Amino acid sequence: MSTSIGFIGLGSLGAPIALNLIESGHAVYVYNRTASKATALASRGAKVCTSVAELARQCKIVFTIVSDDVALKSITEGAEGLIAHLAQGSIHVSMSTILPQTATNLATLHRQQQQDYLSAPVFGRPDAAAARKLNFAISGAEPTRQKIEPLLKDAGATGVWNFGKDIPAANTVKLCGNFVIAAALEAIGESIQLAKKSGVDPQQLWAMLSQTLFNSPVYVNYSNIILQQKFEPAAFTAKLGLKDMNLVLQQGIEVNQSMPLASLLQKNLYQLVDSGNGEKDWSAVSLAN
Repeated sequence: MSTSIGFIGLGSLGAPIALNLIESGHAVYVYNRTASKATALASRGAKVCTSVAELARQCKIVFTIVSDDVALKSITEGAEGLIAHLAQGSIHVSMSTILPQTATNLATLHRQQQQDYLSAPVFGRPDAAAARKLNFAISGAEPTRQKIEPLLKDAGATGVWNFGKDIPAANTVKLCGNFVIAAALEAIGESIQLAKKSGVDPQQLWAMLSQTLFNSPVYVNYSNIILQQKFEPAAFTAKLGLKDMNLVLQQGIEVNQSMPLASLLQKNLYQLVDSGNGEKDWSAVSLAN
């Protein structure tokens, strides 16, 4: 069934997700701070809005996928934000990687205006979005989860994973997942260097590993990227990877959990960004050592 959907955030991942919704037959209203990024979607049928407030007035379901906590709060709070302009009973579906506490705070603000909030962070790179092979972790009120799950499948989900009614649960899952991916990038990079310096062909090494012990998208795709050093154009930048490791460590402090490996990854990502490579793909962390 066609639904009018608002979509805010047309970056490398947001744009193909929004396009999936359009191609699934929904009327999609889009807004992006950099307006030029909406042009391609407008040609595919998206209705371009000039402000968050305008978009919010058109839709009772709004998806957001923006870069960080600050950006999400800026489009949600304040006189021109979603909360001020969404109708009662509307749903804000946040796909961003943010702190669990940020999600809790925003859900509270929405609830005060009789609006619903769903945490729905997404796993997958832009090519996975285009292929409709994304995975979403979701948490929030059960009726909201049931209503939004079919729309997430229209948005490109191959899997929607339900983590219950506790709003921040899915955000914790996302931080854990990105931490594990970052650890894999570091391990792949170090193994390639160890193989090279030991006289072993790293291509042959990863041909074996990616078809046996580590036959999964993370290891298959990233080992190819790192072996070929194809770090540009970035599907997920080192700057964003560093932001995520900062969030992982903040959450560790919040729950009193030591994260020594996350600290190492943070250090290496800082080194990568500080060396002027912040816009390269975060798999370039393999160059840090």
